[in-house]
Amino acid sequence: MSTYMFICPDCKQEIEVNGSMRDAILSSGCPVCTEAVETAHFECV
Repeated sequence: MSTYMFICPDCKQEIEVNGSMRDAILSSGCPVCTEAVETAHFECV
């Protein structure tokens, strides 16, 4: 499974996530501040 680095556009939190966590963040927002995010906020690592 792919691994991604998520960087929140609002609170700047950086979190390493897997594909299912990425999907959850895309639908629910940042797990720290709940800001809405887009696929551009994930980098494949």
